[in-house]
Parts: sequence; C-alpha cells; structure tokens
Amino acid sequence: MSSSLRLVEGLDPIVEATASAASSVRVRIPIGGDADVDIAEEQGRRLASRLDFSPTDITVISAAIRQVARNVLTYGQGGDLMLHLIYKRGRLGLAIVARDKGPGIADVTQALRDGKGLGLASARRLMDEFRVRSEPGRGTTVTMRKWTRCRQVQRAGARRQGHPGLRQQR
Repeated sequence: MSSSLRLVEGLDPIVEATASAASSVRVRIPIGGDADVDIAEEQGRRLASRLDFSPTDITVISAAIRQVARNVLTYGQGGDLMLHLIYKRGRLGLAIVARDKGPGIADVTQALRDGKGLGLASARRLMDEFRVRSEPGRGTTVTMRKWTRCRQVQRAGARRQGHPGLRQQR
C-alpha cells in the first residue's frame, strides 16, 4: 500500500458492516503519478471483490477506475479519487468520484462521444450511473456508480439468511 493512500475509514470491519453502515466505508487516493493510478485500480478491485459483484463486474469496475484516474493524471494535472460503498433501496454498490483542478472540459457532450472522450465514454458505458461536472478553468468531477445485481430481501423484519450483501473475506 502506498504512503499516498489515505484510508478514511477502516476496510477490515467491512465483513461485519451492515448495509446501513456501508456508506461509511471510504477510501481516498491522491492521484499524482502512474503508481497512484495502479493503486486506485487495485483499491477499487479490492472493495468490489468484497461486495456481491461478479468477477466480470469487478473487472469492469477496475477498468472504469483506471480510465478516470488516468484522465485525472493526464488531463487534470492530478487530483484525487474517492471510493465508497453505497446502499440504496436494498442494494449495495460502489461509488467512485474523481476530481481534478485541471483546465476543465469546454464541451462535456462532445467529450463523451466515442473517440472524443479521453476515456470518459468508455467509463460511462461500463458503469450503471455516470455524471461529469466540469467548468473551464476550474476542473472536472466525474461520479460513477456500479450496483450489485442482488437485492437484500427483508421479510417480517429479518434479512434473508446467508446473504448479507457483503462477501466474507477469504
């Protein structure tokens, strides 16, 4: 783990976390070099693998993280990437927020078109939710979310046995 990685809240208790506490698990990765892009991808893979994501979804998430982290480094002259678990309407997911203080994107719509998006169009296709906020001269923020395919089921106030929504660490 790089010294530039700052754990905002612990990852080890994730196996015991309840769905309602999932949103408190956050990781911040400053992006200032190539090694930080690798760290961001690995941390995203690590968090996703501990949720109920398929191996394919884990690969998709790590690819999207790599795309936006690379953009933060290349076009935004550095910034940071936040990973955090989210819970909404009985589903768990992973949210990724990438911020830079670069020159911004003059035309976001144009940038999201295939071949013109500097990786943004690819990341958008890979994730369930995707938003770009950018202002020329003030930087860009990309917010992405991927949701697990399994919903938590509650009956008579009890959660379905055997599926808490989080995978146990092996």
